[in-house]
Amino acid sequence: MTKRPQPAGGLLASLRRTRALIRKETRQLLRDISSIAIGIVMPVTLLVLFGYGINLDVRNVPVAVVMEDDSAEARGVAAAFELSRYFSPTPARTMHEAERILMAAEVRAIVRIPSDFARSIDLGSAEVQLIINGADANTARISLGYAEGAVGIWAAKELARNGSASGGGITIEPRLWFNEANDSSYFLVPGLIVLVMTLIGALLTALVMAREWERGTFEALFVTPVRSVEILLGKTVPYFLLGLVGLALCVVGSKLLFGVPLRGSLVILTVVSMLYLLVALGLGLVISSATKSQFVASQVTVLLTFLPAMMLSGFMYDPRSMPWAVQLITYVFPARYFVTLLQTLFLSGNNWSVILPNAAVLAGMAAALLTLAARLTRKRIA
Repeated sequence: MTKRPQPAGGLLASLRRTRALIRKETRQLLRDISSIAIGIVMPVTLLVLFGYGINLDVRNVPVAVVMEDDSAEARGVAAAFELSRYFSPTPARTMHEAERILMAAEVRAIVRIPSDFARSIDLGSAEVQLIINGADANTARISLGYAEGAVGIWAAKELARNGSASGGGITIEPRLWFNEANDSSYFLVPGLIVLVMTLIGALLTALVMAREWERGTFEALFVTPVRSVEILLGKTVPYFLLGLVGLALCVVGSKLLFGVPLRGSLVILTVVSMLYLLVALGLGLVISSATKSQFVASQVTVLLTFLPAMMLSGFMYDPRSMPWAVQLITYVFPARYFVTLLQTLFLSGNNWSVILPNAAVLAGMAAALLTLAARLTRKRIA
């Protein structure tokens, strides 16, 4: 029975073997067009698609304006909707006409200024009726807030011009913290880094490693004097560097294309992104070692990493609005902690009460997953 070659001892020998594996894997990565596409082309594509294509803001909402009062005050309210970038008003002579075009989906709301509007202002109890198509609950809720803002702006101007006579006695001054532009790109673009890191770290690594198992390349490595840790380093370092390239593209693109501010430290952003990338790499290694099939590895990786990063991380939907059982499940997925870190660093700044606990969780997950991946690989070698 032939003896398996034992790894040569010494740190220098280990470093030489690891460097040779990294060089070999880097050359293979550069020759693989699909990997380059996922690592470089995909971040830019996702940045453009999510930044320009997906927008949670509501603008140019078509509304029908019914003016039953022809006073200066009524015209002022109507002008507030005309000057607002959130509405595209259409005059309607009667409520019957307005209801008809609302039913025909030509407008999404009706603004009705009653005939006693001016007189009611003098009495301090004027009302503007707003009827909204509630089929899309999110759009309806946002439109209602915008309508209240438009009327509030008019009331504030009247109060400033005429004292307490026309504008009423209350002035509301809204202010948005961390997103003064009220632009959903500020919310979406930072979260996009999660998808890029997940694609490169977990999905790409799982597919490449599973392909090595299918082709029998690992069996050839097993009879060489290399350790399991050296194999893992040789396989993961090139993809780790590719992930950092994707991170740089997203950060630069978010600033140049969308003007998203980075109020926190770029160094801290890089460190926490590296932690999440290690978590994603660890997940890819564990999944590929457990399945050893590209098809199964791709399905499991999408199920355990990409879909949670999209749906349960807070990237697009607030977990606090989910049922409590689903909220508990979200804490299992590392993407939730990374999204919180990104949104804090981009929009709020170096808020250490948020950064430290979330970064600590990612560091613990990275250590656990990489240790598990090394043990699974060692079992295959033994």
